[in-house]
Amino acid sequence: MGLSTFALCLSVLIFTFSWCVSSWELSPEIKAQQEADRVISLPGQPPVSFRQYSGYVTIDEIHGKALFYWFFEATYKPAHKPLLLWLNGAANLLFLEAPVGVGFSYTNTTVENLGDNITAWDSHTFLLNWFKRFPQYKYSEFYISGESYAGHYVPQLAEVIFDENKKSTKETYINLKGFIIGNALLDYDTDQNGMIDYAWDHAVLSDGAYKAIKAKCNFALLNLTAECNDALSEFYQLFSLIDVYSLYTPTCPLPRPFAASSIATSQMQPKSISRLEFLRKIPAGYDPCTVNYATTYFNRPDVQEALHANVTKIPYAWILCSTNVSGAWKDSTFSMLPTLNKLIDGGVRIWIYSGDTDGRLPVTGTRSTLNKLGLRINEDWTPWFNHREVGGWTINYQGLTFLTVRGAGHQVPTFAPKRSLQIIKHFLANKKLPSAPF
Repeated sequence: MGLSTFALCLSVLIFTFSWCVSSWELSPEIKAQQEADRVISLPGQPPVSFRQYSGYVTIDEIHGKALFYWFFEATYKPAHKPLLLWLNGAANLLFLEAPVGVGFSYTNTTVENLGDNITAWDSHTFLLNWFKRFPQYKYSEFYISGESYAGHYVPQLAEVIFDENKKSTKETYINLKGFIIGNALLDYDTDQNGMIDYAWDHAVLSDGAYKAIKAKCNFALLNLTAECNDALSEFYQLFSLIDVYSLYTPTCPLPRPFAASSIATSQMQPKSISRLEFLRKIPAGYDPCTVNYATTYFNRPDVQEALHANVTKIPYAWILCSTNVSGAWKDSTFSMLPTLNKLIDGGVRIWIYSGDTDGRLPVTGTRSTLNKLGLRINEDWTPWFNHREVGGWTINYQGLTFLTVRGAGHQVPTFAPKRSLQIIKHFLANKKLPSAPF
């Protein structure tokens, strides 16, 4: 079971939350470090009232390993706001590109030994060093968020923090409170079976192909047989026809810049397309060509200079999801269920959500995975509301909350930004989502 069909996207999204923060007197050295990372302006960005910082945090001096971050302060009283994913001015924000080899994060040595374990420990080292650079957030309540393969990254980082806190000092303690993950890879067996069931149930996969896969594939095995891979071939051909990550939205009419890093930046420029044709292809609120725009933008030299990025002149282009590291990936945990159980028992707050039009890590697989946990149900399947509309469905287990997001694909905030913000706010406040219209 490899990662070749599951590109390693820019990884862990990390945020902290604080209702009150102790007053900090930053030393001149710390102030200078923060100011060196401050982003004064970005090409194309209008004047903004919030502060933003980006740059590198070294995690291994010997091997020259450094992880890239981008941090946004809230527009109002940032010391009293969460450090979140959202860009609407209500919170602080910290992105981390991990592992080395994806995004702008790099190592000066050959990438030969990567995997779940080293990624978790590298991310933990990053956090310890980042808090040294931004000590004003050191004792805030700490949360972790991510999507997709972050179903591994997030719980594994949480576990490292959880274990290390037991033997930590005041300087190395991280005030971990919880994590939230979406459309998450959690268990290869149930996730793979759920993907096939979802494709057939949504009229994407033929009866014959479905029966062949069910007869020849045992996803509980670590390695799939040649007969199983042959049976899966029809399913994987669907990737070139539809967006399996968002089953009911159009694909981008432009070439996707997902090719190897040898592609020149000039080749990544989107070709001209009429505005009218574009409007016909793109429903309101979702742009399937976002990957093109992001790739073009972050490969601009002036953007990289403004972000203090690519300072070592990395010999490959920035791309949204990297397959460069998959060949060096040495460990990928088959099931995250033992880790989830451990953290639930340890009192870590856990929410898992699922956009219900994602065909790659579908809601069917996630529901089957959570059923394997055997948790007691406190409140069974009920709707949750965003104003007058049903936002999705939720089930509250003992120690874990699961919810769906109606009509959203793999990266839920792309498709349902307002509902995603509602989810994050309720998660941080540890409040149930509304069960009636409001």
